[in-house]
Amino acid sequence: MTTTDPLQHIERAEIEDTSLLAFYRDMNTPERRTFWACAAGWALDGMDFMIYPLVIGTIIALWKVDAGSAGLAGTVTLLASAIGGWLGGYLSDHIGRVRTLQITIIWFSFFSLVCAVVQNFDQLLIARAVLGLGFGGEWAAGAVLMGEAIRPQYRGRAVGSVQSGWAVGWGLAVLSQAILFSVLPPETAWRWMFVIGALPALLVFYIRRSVTEPEIAAEARARHAETGSHPKLWEIFTFPMVKTTVLASLMATGCQGGYYAVTFWVPQFLTKERHLSIVGSTGYLSTLIIGSFIGYLIGAWLADRIGRRNLFLIFSIGAMAVVLLYTQLPLTNEILWVLGFPLGFFASGYFSGIGAFLTELYPTRLRGSGQGFCYNFGRGIGALFPFLVGALSATTSLANAIAIFAVAAYAVFFIAAFALPETRGRVLHAG
Repeated sequence: MTTTDPLQHIERAEIEDTSLLAFYRDMNTPERRTFWACAAGWALDGMDFMIYPLVIGTIIALWKVDAGSAGLAGTVTLLASAIGGWLGGYLSDHIGRVRTLQITIIWFSFFSLVCAVVQNFDQLLIARAVLGLGFGGEWAAGAVLMGEAIRPQYRGRAVGSVQSGWAVGWGLAVLSQAILFSVLPPETAWRWMFVIGALPALLVFYIRRSVTEPEIAAEARARHAETGSHPKLWEIFTFPMVKTTVLASLMATGCQGGYYAVTFWVPQFLTKERHLSIVGSTGYLSTLIIGSFIGYLIGAWLADRIGRRNLFLIFSIGAMAVVLLYTQLPLTNEILWVLGFPLGFFASGYFSGIGAFLTELYPTRLRGSGQGFCYNFGRGIGALFPFLVGALSATTSLANAIAIFAVAAYAVFFIAAFALPETRGRVLHAG
């Protein structure tokens, strides 16, 4: 059943079954193949990104790199991913979601291998930057593909469940670290971490064989080819889309800036300020990751249950509160271990609504460009936060630096989300 919003003249689907797994029970075979391809892609994407924060301490020690410079490598990866996401989204509007997804996965897998053989920090910095182009483009193509392949009444849960793959990838990275640093010397183990980061390339074989282009996207491209009205790269900045683009970009900046300020530096916070070994910190990171995974799933359910905006508002407040508890109170390590769960939960769960929300904000002809730009603009500005946290930690504690930038980012997230419209259940058309 669908209804039309009388205020915005937008067709909306009624969400009758709000159980978490309703979308999966009703999926047909092509939808399920798309779901698993995107979930696996996002998991391996997450693994690739989280490898560097996990080896950053080793890099600092081996190459005598200061914290600000080490954070800069994370920053340039995310800045490059902002460009890659915009271009990847634009490319997906022109050559298709599935083809763009394959290209970007091969790209960042190859450059993960390059990271494994670099000989100094400058080379690593360049390799991570180039890797970031594919990293950003993969999210843009995959998120649009999922958003268009799933029916509107299930879109929040389906796209959000795919987002939970990031926690799985993070977990794989932590597991790889625990194993490799237990059996190999640090100067060798970190290189093998990046070799493992090349595994996503294998996913392309499955995508080529099993995943098809969404009909709505194929129809839109065919129509544009007939009329010659191909979308322009800058069209998302023209009236009436410019307001949506600005607000959505600010929202993406806040949610990702907070996330990166926390997750990039928590491994170093545990080893430097809480004096845990790399292997000893694994349990703490595992609690954080489990909380993150549960947060993604609950966030996916809430995105369809209470709406995208309410999800963002609740979780941004929760994230601010837990970050302050985690970093500012003189807690024992045991309590800190327990707090890892709500930290992961609130610092990650809102991402489950982001993909569906951005998909629903833009018409089909601009969806790849708009979604790719906004999310990855936020990723690019949020990319400054690992560097800024590292730089500020030279004059204050790392805990204080994390808290300052994370809370500021989540406040921006709250304000921008409040200013945007609710899009739950919006029906997409080939326009």
